[in-house]
Amino acid sequence: MSDIGDWFRSIPAITRYWFAATVAVPLVGKLGLISPAYFFLWPEAFLYRFQIWRPITATFYFPVGPGTGFLYLVNLYFLYQYSTRLETGAFDGRPADYLFMLLFNWICIVITGLAMDMQLLMIPLIMSVLYVWAQLNRDMIVSFWFGTRFKACYLPWVILGFNYIIGGSVINELIGNLVGHLYFFLMFRYPMDLGGRNFLSTPQFLVPFPSLTGLPLTL
Repeated sequence: MSDIGDWFRSIPAITRYWFAATVAVPLVGKLGLISPAYFFLWPEAFLYRFQIWRPITATFYFPVGPGTGFLYLVNLYFLYQYSTRLETGAFDGRPADYLFMLLFNWICIVITGLAMDMQLLMIPLIMSVLYVWAQLNRDMIVSFWFGTRFKACYLPWVILGFNYIIGGSVINELIGNLVGHLYFFLMFRYPMDLGGRNFLSTPQFLVPFPSLTGLPLTL
């Protein structure tokens, strides 16, 4: 148990809390401590019954069962792997900026979920983070199942197909990729490569210390 505790404590802070919530909320639903019906993003319940927790619980909940357990574990691995890489890589020393990226992606996914009646948001948010990592490391050669190797920029689309094969929904992965692309374009591509205006900046209320801002990201 100490090894598990040491491993868990070694995860960077934001990823650690996200990972823990994505384990705890499905477990609470699986054990029947709270009915899973309260975790889904239902537009009517959120907008008209003021059940304002639903966008949050829908981000962490996944109905784990015999037919979905493998898909859940695979995406939990993606969350740990690529969120950790982003938080300790491009966003190293910039937790406020990483938190802002997650909030921006989450808000976009919640709005899309309400418009498209998407009841679970776990996979789209994970895929949006994976997409950003893949674009920041687009020329890196990555390995996937069965020894396949390709550039990281293709990874989100390979995973889209893979998740669909093992029981996922193309819509969830596609929305995640599109939201990740929106963030990457507005934060990096448009202002840096195209000389456009910088539309995104980390709000000051997310920054507990001045040293967390003003450091350039290395692409």
